[in-house]
Amino acid sequence: MAIRPELPTRADAVGVDTGGTFTDVVVQVGRTRQAFKVPSTPAAPQEAVISGLTRAGAGVGTEVRHGSTVATNALLERKLARVTFVTTEGFEDLLEIGRQDRPDLYALVPHREPPLVPAERRIGVRERLNAGGRVRLALTDAEITRVVKRVRATRPEAIAIGLLHAWAHPQHERRLARALAALGVPVSVSSELVPEIREFERFATTVANAALQPRVAGYLDAIARATRGRIEVVLSHGGTAPPVQAAREPVRQLLSGPAAGLRAALAAARECGFAAALTLDVGGTSTDCALLGAGESGEDGLPRRRAREIAGVPVLLPTLDVHTVGAGGGSIARADAGGLLCVGPQSAGADPGPACYGRGGPATVTDAMVVLGRLPGDSLAEGALTLHRARAEAALSQLARQLGLRDATAAAVGVQRVADAHMEAALRKVSVERGEDPRDAALVAFGGAGGLHACELAAALGARAVVWPRHAGVLCALGALEGGSRRERSRTVMCAASESVAMARTLDTLEREVLSRFAPSERRGVRRQAWAEARYFGQAHELSLPALPLATLSRRFHQVHAKRYGFADAEREVQVVTLEMRGALPARLASVAAPARVRTRGAATRTQVHDDGAWSAAALWRREALGSGARIAGPAVVLDSGATFWLPRGWSARVHAGRALIATQEAKR
Repeated sequence: MAIRPELPTRADAVGVDTGGTFTDVVVQVGRTRQAFKVPSTPAAPQEAVISGLTRAGAGVGTEVRHGSTVATNALLERKLARVTFVTTEGFEDLLEIGRQDRPDLYALVPHREPPLVPAERRIGVRERLNAGGRVRLALTDAEITRVVKRVRATRPEAIAIGLLHAWAHPQHERRLARALAALGVPVSVSSELVPEIREFERFATTVANAALQPRVAGYLDAIARATRGRIEVVLSHGGTAPPVQAAREPVRQLLSGPAAGLRAALAAARECGFAAALTLDVGGTSTDCALLGAGESGEDGLPRRRAREIAGVPVLLPTLDVHTVGAGGGSIARADAGGLLCVGPQSAGADPGPACYGRGGPATVTDAMVVLGRLPGDSLAEGALTLHRARAEAALSQLARQLGLRDATAAAVGVQRVADAHMEAALRKVSVERGEDPRDAALVAFGGAGGLHACELAAALGARAVVWPRHAGVLCALGALEGGSRRERSRTVMCAASESVAMARTLDTLEREVLSRFAPSERRGVRRQAWAEARYFGQAHELSLPALPLATLSRRFHQVHAKRYGFADAEREVQVVTLEMRGALPARLASVAAPARVRTRGAATRTQVHDDGAWSAAALWRREALGSGARIAGPAVVLDSGATFWLPRGWSARVHAGRALIATQEAKR
């Protein structure tokens, strides 16, 4: 809903999430909340954020939590800084060699993204450590002088340092960092960012961090200068960090936006009585999916991973386990060279946007929703954008001719079905392909377009129900607002699980490092949890499990291994590869007043929607008109500020006391 004129001029807290089309803002004043959207400004994303914070009344003392897509988009679009990479001599090409993984086994001409640093800017250093961190070839002052001179000649905008086995002996990296700092550009040091084994992933993560630093730092600095609020940036693991730290380690923000919404989505599912949730976050550019509260979710119900590939770059840092596909409202629909329909991953973005925006954009999924009647009316987000139905029909009519289809409606049906297929595959990726049954979970749909696809996807997966939360269109901003501060530190130890004394010392060190990243006044309230990455000796990959109590770590590892793989070897020794300490501090927000229990006001109007191969009349409801306990039957369209819900024929929905809409499919006779 839009902010009302009577909202006080100073907000207590603000959550902000930037998307491809809109920037979402949720404002808390006392025990009340309001939400609104402003059009995103892709060329200068900070302008939309500053505009939203100004409109929200963010001032001195306002807590601002920001989920950002700047780092993700910069990596996707390769709009990165000019980086020079400094590494152990003989390992300059490791970034290019990578692993032997083949993402597409049947590709006749496999495509690999080139490394972020070309060969001419990869500088070898004459030094060497062994696997235990002992010095085999010392780093001399003369060598440091030579390296600084070579790096200066490459005219870098940022520098990444990654030396062999530096996780075990960081002194060489630190000496180089001190010398290279004199060049006046940001320096990323692998042993500080990710002190763990696996050189390729550690180097790639450090290079990505360096490549993102100048752009993200400039973005955050512009926001910090424009607002006087206390800003925290949402990180990929679901916690937050202050702008100075976030600017120093921007690679930790690569899933910032999607991560923010998961906590709010799980809370919405549990409020409605569902312990587990499949999430469907459909925005303008992509769809983000996750499975929460089930399987190997963390202590807070949110699944985390320690290593993943993002935009073709391996990232060895903790992230929430979100799977993303290029199927959103702005995904472009086109005919390929063989005359087949393709949808995404290319997006029309915010400018020019879909054809229905009236800016000369191409046919997209949003245009299909307009043509099919699922997006009725002439505007989005309380009039922030005007919809031109004629433009959408013209774009899809042209696509229909290319595909040999009858008309715009036939093309729209095809676009919708292909987009749904991409989304269904993503949902199966995080559930069925990991041994989890989607029938045990509710499908929580949010984002501007999640509600337009949710029921048909839930039917395909057999999910128990669809939950469309209150504030579904701005749920990521709401999650950013409600998410507390979180800090994490890890270190490779490579020891037997029986070496509890050594592991306890490492955990004590990590705990001090985590606490040092909180303000002194906050440290007493920080909740700490220790995690371990463990495996059987001789294995190549690890499983995550709580580290404490250390005395039972081996036994608990056998249990986790048996659950994941169906067997365990209780006689085999367990190796702990990495230890991690997590510190969390809940958000300091006043409790929000429960939504008022209101009666349904007025009756639905009617609109024409194409459903199940034919046009038919559907009920058209405003969400605020549906009171607690109200029940509606499909076909129906429910309009909310910033989001729309489509309830197909054969489905019914009721309004929960918390104002979420719960939809279920009627039993077939």
